[in-house]
Amino acid sequence: MQAAATRQNVAAHTFPNKVRKARIQEGRPKQIPHTLESLREKDETTIVGDLEDADNLELKVECQNDEFAAYYRQDYEPKVLITYADNPNRKTRIFGRELTRMIPNSISLYRNRSGVKKIVRSAITKNFTDIIIVNEDQCKPNGMLVIHLPDGPTAHFKLSNVKITTELKRSHKEITEHRPEVIINNFTTRLGFTVARMLGALFHYQPQFKGRRVVTFHNQRDYIFFRHHRYEFNLKNGKPRLRELGPRFTLRLKSLQHGTFDSKYGDYEWIIQGRRHDMETSRRKFFL
Repeated sequence: MQAAATRQNVAAHTFPNKVRKARIQEGRPKQIPHTLESLREKDETTIVGDLEDADNLELKVECQNDEFAAYYRQDYEPKVLITYADNPNRKTRIFGRELTRMIPNSISLYRNRSGVKKIVRSAITKNFTDIIIVNEDQCKPNGMLVIHLPDGPTAHFKLSNVKITTELKRSHKEITEHRPEVIINNFTTRLGFTVARMLGALFHYQPQFKGRRVVTFHNQRDYIFFRHHRYEFNLKNGKPRLRELGPRFTLRLKSLQHGTFDSKYGDYEWIIQGRRHDMETSRRKFFL
């Protein structure tokens, strides 16, 4: 048996087409290569189905009473303040301005050395619903703090692979003022569900389809990839064609804190500790 298995392995490497053809003829299932995603360890908080399923009744009740419930009831329109670390570099400033062009009803302001708690208090009095603070290191954006007002939560993300519109060889004039559609994909755990609701609440809940703009947050192995496209339909075959507008960036959650920002006494729902291999039992465990 061992010799037969060896011959099969040699044949598979030497005559891959013949082996594949023989497998099809014998009706054997196609071999699917293993990936980190397919070998992912099951999380006990994984959400199966949608909120209307009987198994998710508890989650549905929580959503009806959490900090984002008013937004998803469409009780208010989001109003977002975007600001920066002190003395932001040119690329960071441009990135912030592009966020304002992409997020409806948002403005970009310098913080003028104000502390985060002071910014939060001021933003609440001016009826802002969310704050985004873009931090930088070595003259490029490297972090993003998202604070939902007035009661939190607060998410801290590592920000990487930032490409502004000009770096994608696109013109900012291509971005219209129409409210975009929002696609949030592959957030499967309870923590991921909260993060997804938080990101979605930055945008208006009624997209203007005439603008044919769509923004996407796609989670893959706890990396959140953001893309911004405009789509158009081919008149001959009716298939959509995408054109990336920018900006493009990647987020990685570092912490989720109850309430608004408090680095000293904050109550954390989730926080990453140390290096990845120090906090996890396996590289196949993901949290979102």
